[in-house]
Amino acid sequence: MLTAFALPITINLVLNKNEMTNKKHFDVIIIGGSYSGLAAAMTLGRALRKVLIIDSGEPCNRQTPHSHNFLTQDGKTPQEITILAKQQLSKYNTVEFLNDLATNASKTENGFEMQTSTGKKLTANKLIFATGIKDEMSNIKGFSECWGISVLHCPYCHGYEVKTETTGILGNGEYGFEFSKLISNWTKDLTLFTNGKSTLTAEQTANLESHHIKIVEKEIEELEHSNGHLQNIIFTDGSKKMVRAIYTRLPFEQNCQIPEQLGCELTKDGYINIDTSHQTRIKGVFACGDNVTRLRTVANAVAMGTTTAMMVNKELIEEKFIYNK
Repeated sequence: MLTAFALPITINLVLNKNEMTNKKHFDVIIIGGSYSGLAAAMTLGRALRKVLIIDSGEPCNRQTPHSHNFLTQDGKTPQEITILAKQQLSKYNTVEFLNDLATNASKTENGFEMQTSTGKKLTANKLIFATGIKDEMSNIKGFSECWGISVLHCPYCHGYEVKTETTGILGNGEYGFEFSKLISNWTKDLTLFTNGKSTLTAEQTANLESHHIKIVEKEIEELEHSNGHLQNIIFTDGSKKMVRAIYTRLPFEQNCQIPEQLGCELTKDGYINIDTSHQTRIKGVFACGDNVTRLRTVANAVAMGTTTAMMVNKELIEEKFIYNK
């Protein structure tokens, strides 16, 4: 989920000097052009809204070899899915793309102004942030190279491919206990690596052991791998354990700080706080995808993007009827 790839299809919005001066206006600007942002753009484009997607081309799953559990696209690479989505979006003249990085946004009398790293200034009635999150990598040697390949976050996305393999959970305490229970559905050769003294309760320890889930408290030095495919866990005492896959959940931060700059609130878990219409506490600012939920799947991102766009379009319609009274 870390190394960028170059898409063979590049769709850029080129603004001339006149457009730069007049601050080209859109009904909706979507910041983030991965699955949730693209789905939102399609729904809004089909609703005849003038839409701009701003994206810098670095999705969080770019190191993942294949995406799974997404109907009709199961087993495709993230790149393949993105390319197809952009091909299908390109036929809608209501949707434009800008290969750039959004750097700042401010509230205006009639909506919002967005600025980018290349100096462009654009305005819109509504904003949708589909900007994802940024995983904070462990400092264990080899961890980041394996992330998304054999160090995994979601069994629903990747569990079938490593079913019955020698599998580990990297975690401790309540989290380690609950994750071990979950993953035991996919493999019976399972070990919980606490990477130091266990903080499990006596009851949790006995429960795991009764289900033949082993517990190893040694500190981890390195993940030995071949091109991201895990081979062994090497401990600080020099011993090693053969493992083919590890599940863990990482701390994270928001990939984009603009929502907070606008006044959007974060939940106690660090996600952008939204209501049932996917709107933040700032009217006219919406969010969808991995930046608002721990349900981190391609299918959920697409569903959230579609729903958010429907809510945005409904609000634009309601405002038009109110203001035209």
